[in-house]
Amino acid sequence: MRLYAALVACGVLVGCAQPPEVPYASDERVASVAYRAPGPATITVMTMVSNRNGSGAHTALLINGSERVIFDPAGSFVNERVPEQADVLYGVTPAVLQGYRSAHARSTFHVVSQTMEVTPEQAEIALRLAKRNGAVPRALCTNATTMLLQQVPGFEDTKVTYFPTKLMEQIAKRPGVIEDKYFEDDEGTIVDGVAGIVIPE
Repeated sequence: MRLYAALVACGVLVGCAQPPEVPYASDERVASVAYRAPGPATITVMTMVSNRNGSGAHTALLINGSERVIFDPAGSFVNERVPEQADVLYGVTPAVLQGYRSAHARSTFHVVSQTMEVTPEQAEIALRLAKRNGAVPRALCTNATTMLLQQVPGFEDTKVTYFPTKLMEQIAKRPGVIEDKYFEDDEGTIVDGVAGIVIPE
């Protein structure tokens, strides 16, 4: 019964809902927008959390290695200026990252980001795993994220779960985690949120 509740939450409320049809970006398009954030290599667990009851609704993974991408398993974020291949969003500049957070945050949800500094090697392994993972079935966002993390050296103790906040609680216990909470008060759905964001050319 608890698993069913988790799947309903992740599948209906925010990020793991049935996504719009996503064109598979060409390798040339992906290469043309490649972006790496300055500073150290990092892995960030992003959790969409209900403002009403604290339950989790979606999990994504922001990876900053040789390039910065968002592994958005079963996600609903679709923007023509953000190329995607099998649940990996490319060219995650500051504007794209802000657009992603803004699309998910609204009166009913906020976004918790938990950032961990990692070695370049750890980041590259996470990048490779995200790129070869393939598209994730609906409602399995947290399951896919935890299984990916388990394969990154130093994260082998990650427990597989279907519950976004259970992963968030696990990550909070890791040393050196920097947590940020992002709120907005607009109404609507993630589709409305994506339509309202502006990402520069």
